[in-house]
Amino acid sequence: MRYFVHIGYKGTNYFGWQRQPDKLSVQEILEDNLSKIFKIPITIFGCGRTDAGVHASQYFFHMDIEKPWNFDLFFRLNRILPDDIALFDIIPVEGQPHARYDAIQRSYDFFIHTYKDPFLSQSSSLYLRKSFDLHEMKKAVDLLPKYEDYRAFCKSPDKNEHTICRVSSAGLYTNIGGDRIRFQISSNRFLGRMIRIIVRKLIEIGDGTLSVDEFESHLISRNIPSKILPAHPQGLFLSKVSYPFLDIEPKAKFPATEDSEYWNKVV
Repeated sequence: MRYFVHIGYKGTNYFGWQRQPDKLSVQEILEDNLSKIFKIPITIFGCGRTDAGVHASQYFFHMDIEKPWNFDLFFRLNRILPDDIALFDIIPVEGQPHARYDAIQRSYDFFIHTYKDPFLSQSSSLYLRKSFDLHEMKKAVDLLPKYEDYRAFCKSPDKNEHTICRVSSAGLYTNIGGDRIRFQISSNRFLGRMIRIIVRKLIEIGDGTLSVDEFESHLISRNIPSKILPAHPQGLFLSKVSYPFLDIEPKAKFPATEDSEYWNKVV
């Protein structure tokens, strides 16, 4: 029987989702603990890769378990998992759907704060600035759903079969004080470091060191910028994953993401 498992995790202590030699990953923690519980090797398949330090307020993986279990797996797994990984749902599914390849949309949020705050340091990226030109940043954000080829904003584009990403929505938000920024984007797929590279370009636009026209020229020409530095990882959250057969609201609540009165859309 195949099961989709709904989780959330704080990525601060991990070198990303994917298991890798000599580096602690979220996948390793889950597989090791599931294998201990079931007393057989358990392999899981995630809905995507997240970089070191990146978080997921909603994430799905699938696993195949041949025989039904006669114990409370939800309680047992949550009890032994570290505090920065949480299990929300275990969902039996018909057939052989794949957590990664059958996802039709993923949404990410990226958080920026412009003042030093020890309580935001692991869940938002610090860029010390007096102010950003939010309206210019918004002009660039509005361009994103108009283009499909994101070769210019990928760390290693030639490693992909193609660089087409169908961005369905993108938005920019700020708090009343204007010292916190939230960038949100949804697409059918994303390329390596794509969101963090875009955010870094938005920061340059907000600083006045990059124009919106220059930003758009990369989308038009697909030429990779001479400087392709990604934004800091700790501000990035995978926040929603949708399937044709499964579309549920995230259960993880992290500061100020669910408070509609906190965030104001930049217009």
